[in-house]
Amino acid sequence: MELKKIVFITHPLFLGSNSMPRYASWLAEGMEIKGYEVQIVRPEAKFYKLPAPASLKKWLGYIDQYLIFPIRLKKLVNALPGNTLYVLTDHALGPYAPVIKDRKHIVHCHDFLAQRSALNEIPENPTSLSGKLYQHFIKRGYLQAKNFICISKKTQEDLLRFMRPSIPGYTTVVYNALNQPFYLLDKAACRKVIGNYINTDVPNGYVLHVGGNQWYKNRVGVIKIYNSLRDQGYVLPLVLLGTPPSAKLTEEFNKSKYKGDIHFIINAPNHLLNEAYSGADVFVFPSLAEGFGWPIIEAMASGTVVATTDEAPMNEVAGNASCLLERCPENNEVTLCWAAKSAEKILALLASEAKREEYVALGLQNVIRFDSSATLDKIEEIYKYIVAS
Repeated sequence: MELKKIVFITHPLFLGSNSMPRYASWLAEGMEIKGYEVQIVRPEAKFYKLPAPASLKKWLGYIDQYLIFPIRLKKLVNALPGNTLYVLTDHALGPYAPVIKDRKHIVHCHDFLAQRSALNEIPENPTSLSGKLYQHFIKRGYLQAKNFICISKKTQEDLLRFMRPSIPGYTTVVYNALNQPFYLLDKAACRKVIGNYINTDVPNGYVLHVGGNQWYKNRVGVIKIYNSLRDQGYVLPLVLLGTPPSAKLTEEFNKSKYKGDIHFIINAPNHLLNEAYSGADVFVFPSLAEGFGWPIIEAMASGTVVATTDEAPMNEVAGNASCLLERCPENNEVTLCWAAKSAEKILALLASEAKREEYVALGLQNVIRFDSSATLDKIEEIYKYIVAS
């Protein structure tokens, strides 16, 4: 059976999330360029757009997602030929798996952090009872699917564990790709650009972190590491590029005796990312967990030294091309010791120009694994295999 049409099922736009719809668009555009007939389907706001208090909006959205949309999806499935491939672009869309389970299908799995949190496996992210029930609803759905693509070996391990005693018909790992190009830029020019943003001259660079306030990003830990870097003689400023600081992060910022050298760049334009990475002295990314960790390879592609957490999938993505740090402990009483050790490792790397150049070269080699065209080629072969098998 030859693959001709692909239906990508993705998240609704009315929830305000950008990453998963963007991922679905990347898949769809890539397959359309390859000559396949492509269709993107998602829940639409019907009940959600009715006038209602904010407290009811989530529940109205659930009606659109889990009562109305499955009916529409089933009609579509019944109308299309048997060589159509149905792609759930995220395993969190598991509740739709029962509609497509008897057709050619595959599920893209990103991370199982919410699933793990619902089982009390992540103390830093406790889950309410309603949240646990919601994650069970999602799991009950994706357990009915047979074929899976995981973005990392860590994700694949979690999938197989959550599916026990069932065994997927097909599962493989295809790493994510860089979803925008990053280049080696002139460091001096980039530092001038960033200096203008933070109103401070940074001719020698700065420590950089990129990310939002999600619990796993550990922005508080970034400031703790920076404090230790300064205590140990480092003099360059810290730049945190991302969303506005949370109350917890603001509290940590205000406690720092170096807060005059800590700068926030909020909601920066996309083009600034490459310049921010390129101008940095070091990129520090001490996440507690990640689905994948795009900033790691974005920084490497920009020619910058990376320090990240020595746990999957961060170390899986970074390979041998980064300074690996212990995971920040949950116990606040020992975080200062963790920050001091992390700063010590980073300073040891930065003190050696030869080691720095080696890591930059290894990073540029590492990012070849995440080429967008090559990734789409791998996914296409898997899609064709699923339809033919």
